[in-house]
Amino acid sequence: MSEPNLLTQCRIEAHRLLKRVRSKDPTQAALAAARFRRLRSFAANSFDDLSHLAQTVQLKHALAVVAEERGFESWATLKAALEPAETDSNAASGAAGTDTSSLVKLAVLAVRDRAARCRVLNTAQIVTLRAERIWHVFPGEIATVRPHKEWRYNGHAYLSGEIESGDLDAAALELEPLTPEKLGLWDPREHYWGEPGEEIGDWAEPIMARGPRPQFRMERVLPGDDPEDLFWDPIIGAVELQESSSHKDAYNILMDLCQADLRCLDAHAHLGNFTFESLPKAAIRHFAAGLRIGELSLPDDFDGLLPWGYLDNRPFLRCLHGYGLCLWRLGRLDEAEQVFERMLWLNPADNQGARFLLKDVRAKMTWEESTRAAN
Repeated sequence: MSEPNLLTQCRIEAHRLLKRVRSKDPTQAALAAARFRRLRSFAANSFDDLSHLAQTVQLKHALAVVAEERGFESWATLKAALEPAETDSNAASGAAGTDTSSLVKLAVLAVRDRAARCRVLNTAQIVTLRAERIWHVFPGEIATVRPHKEWRYNGHAYLSGEIESGDLDAAALELEPLTPEKLGLWDPREHYWGEPGEEIGDWAEPIMARGPRPQFRMERVLPGDDPEDLFWDPIIGAVELQESSSHKDAYNILMDLCQADLRCLDAHAHLGNFTFESLPKAAIRHFAAGLRIGELSLPDDFDGLLPWGYLDNRPFLRCLHGYGLCLWRLGRLDEAEQVFERMLWLNPADNQGARFLLKDVRAKMTWEESTRAAN
């Protein structure tokens, strides 16, 4: 495991520990509670009242436990130990530093409160960018920066500057494409289109006429996933935190996933979901990044299916769905129509309800009109 992934793994393990200590399963909660004995503040606790402990412990305590278990005095020392190792490794590989005399292009990996973790394009050099308009760039985009100052602190490279633009160019990220697995042919004659005599929408006619097509399952990237825990993964953890109003913690998990591997399409999809209601112009950039990165794995003339029934296809389909909804909400109806049509061609089972969205868009209904009609 690479160093950035290890740091992400530690953060995810802390969230998993917090979930387990709050579990309704007393055995699981007790095992998790025992791990908190490593901390001086909990060493004397009998842990007879697990419900009290569950209300007391916070993420900072779980992070401290994870650090202790790895031989570090605190989470801060673990983080400091891992982050410089990442930068030193890059320096040893011969990666060039940034040139502060001209514009610098950075692949954005993650965006935090005041800074963005980035990779200098066409190199392995990792740098933390500090800029006033930091929220104007998104993971998976290329930030063009006019540098002001470059420095190192605690073994890590920093850059301050002015963000000139944030552009989406997935090919320029130089990511290894995900591998789609071919799973045989899909035949529309064997597909369930409804009960006998039930009217089939006109959207289905060209799909049926096209005849059999190959179906595929995309490779899914999910850093920090535990194959032994079938009921929890980092995405589920982020959603649970979001639903419990722990928005910052939820957001940080998704940013950790993007930083570990920009090909984690579900992280882009859920970052879009989390911002869709309040900031659709931001949400569309998250969805677009996941969509374009996923498309690196598909040929330009791709004519196959990505059925929703294969779980690994869902992150890409979620990005596509969210992107279409944002286009519609932002008044770009013609583009939204193309996206919803594409969703139906990729997944004729239409688990996401694209046929209903397509109907409203073709009727030139605005997002607001459709929402009012639905209510």
